Amino acid sequence: MNYRILLARLLRWFTTPQSAIDPLNFRNVQIDAVGVGLASAAAPFLPVFLARLGADTLQVSLLTTMPAVTGLLLSIPLGQFLQSRKNIIPWFSMARLTVLLGYTFTGIITLFLPAQTGIFSILGIWAIATIPQTILSITFSVVMNSVAGPAGRYELMSHRWIILGITTFITTLFIGQMLDRVIFPFNFQLAFILLSLGGVISFFFSNRIHLKSIMKIENNRGKPINALLHDYVHLIYKEKPFVNFIAQRFIFLFGTTIATTLIPLYFVRVLNASNLWIANISLVQTLLLVLGYVVWTRQSRKHGSRLVLLATTFGISLYPILTGVTSSVWIILIYAGFSGIFQAGLNLVLFDELMRRVPEEYSATFIAAAQSLQYLSSIFAPLVATWVSGLFGFTIALILGGVVSLGGFVLFLLDNHKAEAVVQNSQA
Repeated sequence: MNYRILLARLLRWFTTPQSAIDPLNFRNVQIDAVGVGLASAAAPFLPVFLARLGADTLQVSLLTTMPAVTGLLLSIPLGQFLQSRKNIIPWFSMARLTVLLGYTFTGIITLFLPAQTGIFSILGIWAIATIPQTILSITFSVVMNSVAGPAGRYELMSHRWIILGITTFITTLFIGQMLDRVIFPFNFQLAFILLSLGGVISFFFSNRIHLKSIMKIENNRGKPINALLHDYVHLIYKEKPFVNFIAQRFIFLFGTTIATTLIPLYFVRVLNASNLWIANISLVQTLLLVLGYVVWTRQSRKHGSRLVLLATTFGISLYPILTGVTSSVWIILIYAGFSGIFQAGLNLVLFDELMRRVPEEYSATFIAAAQSLQYLSSIFAPLVATWVSGLFGFTIALILGGVVSLGGFVLFLLDNHKAEAVVQNSQA
């Protein structure tokens, strides 16, 4: 194929949506993904950096626990605040920039501090970042859903995450080489500072997204707190499909969070994996993640979202179990690749299934409620991971994480059977 034709097709794929998505918004979302992809390459190395500085399991787990605590406390009030904003885009873009600048400060501040002080400083930086991180977790879903519309979620998000994945893959390829060739800790510090520049790209293009105001704005001034709480609970609870889904998702994510907390430590302390090997695992995972978005988008068109949901939750549940019973880095590399494929489908289907159950005019309110429950699992799962790994070792703790996730899969499966039974009864 002529390279000009291939380039034209790639450009058209990058800039022109097939569904009824505004092309300008579509392009801005995809270029924003490039910036996020650059900065995201730093994420897997932050817990590794802490571990190599001498941080213990509890301190590393705080990277997951701190945003969860802040999110649990602030998601609902921030959701109510964001629900009343006519234009949510500035909150989205500024929150993203502030979070990604955390990598800049991580690199700079540790240049001047000894290791132990540096650990506490890093944790302090990311404790502050939890506030914009909570805002981002709410606004991201609102903005992406508003840009995509009900029919364009798979297309928009698969394109976005493919671009993000490719960017992260290429960036990680270079960063992995640099980490093994530059002296510690300057290697990590330089990587964090350089990669955080992606936040500037993200801010510039995400701030250019234009949306119509779709959220219902209510004036609750002067209303008693108990009345506000009653109205909030009633609004959420009457949406039974939404309540059932986030409860099932809670169980599944509890298990995956146990595993996510322990896997970086397992690589460093049990497998004694080098920085290059950890980077290679991340590279393989990211490369097959990109492939997975193509695979699962096609599967969703052929077989629907339910098959994608069940297949991906089952596949992801097996990853920590297989990892925990394996001592060969080569085999872990294979498992990580398969987990990347399943993770792609999981990202797509969890977003789509959640947004299908969220009333569009109350997007910020419902997403904040869903995030609160997710943050609850993010608080307790790392504590369980730390406790179990301390008593029984990393292998048992990773297996536990996989088993809990399988419990979530079973709940999704049973709910799927109920849904099919309802359809059959309605057709009878």
